[in-house]
Amino acid sequence: MTESHKSKLSKRQFIALGCAGTAGLWLAYSNQYAPRMFRTLMADAGRAVLMPKHTPQPATWDANRITAAWLGHSTVLINFFGLNILTDPVLFMRVGADFGIGTVGPKRLIAPALSVGELPHIDLVLLSHAHMDHLDLPTLKGLPATTQAVTARATGDLFIGTRMGQATELGWGDRTVVKTRSGDVEVRAFEVKHWGARWRRDTWRGYNGYTLAREGKQIIFGGDTAMTDSFRSLRNHRPYDLAIMPIGAYQPWVCSHCTPEQSVAMANAAGAQHFLPVHHQTFKLGQESAKEPIHRLEAVLEPERLALREVGETFQLG
Repeated sequence: MTESHKSKLSKRQFIALGCAGTAGLWLAYSNQYAPRMFRTLMADAGRAVLMPKHTPQPATWDANRITAAWLGHSTVLINFFGLNILTDPVLFMRVGADFGIGTVGPKRLIAPALSVGELPHIDLVLLSHAHMDHLDLPTLKGLPATTQAVTARATGDLFIGTRMGQATELGWGDRTVVKTRSGDVEVRAFEVKHWGARWRRDTWRGYNGYTLAREGKQIIFGGDTAMTDSFRSLRNHRPYDLAIMPIGAYQPWVCSHCTPEQSVAMANAAGAQHFLPVHHQTFKLGQESAKEPIHRLEAVLEPERLALREVGETFQLG
C-alpha cells in the first residue's frame, strides 16, 4: 500500500470519527425530538415499571355522586351521576407510534391503575388532542362500539379502525349534548394554549379543554395547556365542582405545558372548588423529577381542595 493511499485512508477515518463524535454529542445533548426520543428509549431499556399503590373499585361507586379515579397520565375515570366518562385514555405500557412490531415511544414509570379489560362500561370518551400520549389507538381499539367519543376539530379520522364509529368533533366554543344509555351530559369545548399535530406536519388538527355539565354540577377537563387567560371566560354563576388539570412536563416546555402554580391560577380563574392533578408521574416527558410537580402543587394549593396525589387514588364529591 502506498504512502498516499495510507494518508487518504487515515483522513477518511479521521472524518468518520469526527462525524461519529458530533452525532454522539447531538444524541446526548440536543433538545430536538429525535435525540430526546433516543435518550428516552435508551434510559427505558430494562427499566421495571412500578405498580400503583391504589386500585380503583368502580363497581362499588355510588351512581348518585361524582367519583373520579386517576388511572395515570391524563386518564381519569369519572362516574358523573351514573354516567362513565374516560378522559384521554392511555392504558398500555408505552405511548408512541405503532410500526407493526409494537409501540415505539416512552415507557411508563408506573403502570395504569386499571387495564382496558378492568374498566366499567364507558359511556363517553373525551379526547383533548391528537398527541400520542393523549390519543392512544391501542386503548381506543379496546373500547366497545357503544362508547361515544367527543374529540377536537379535525381529529375524528383517527378513530378509523376502532369500534366506536364516528366521533363528535368540537371546536372552541362549540357544545353538544351526548345522549347515552346512562343519561345525558353537556360537553363544551374551550380554548387552551397547546397544539394538536400528531405527526408534526398535520398542524390543522385542533386541541381543546372541556367543561362537562350534568344535574346541576360542572367539571373542567383542562386537557394539555400552557398558561392562558381562557379559563377566566369559563367562570359563570355557579362554581365548578372539580377541575382536572395538567401540572407536569413544564421543564423546559413551559411554552406548551403549565407549571403547577400556573395550573392552580387557571383553575382559580375559572372558579373551581376541587383540583385533580394529571399529566405527571406517569411518563418522563419533561426534565423535572417525577415528584417535583406534586410537591410544588402542594405548596400552593389548600389541602382541602386537592382531590388526590397518586396514581390509582379515588376522589368522591358530596
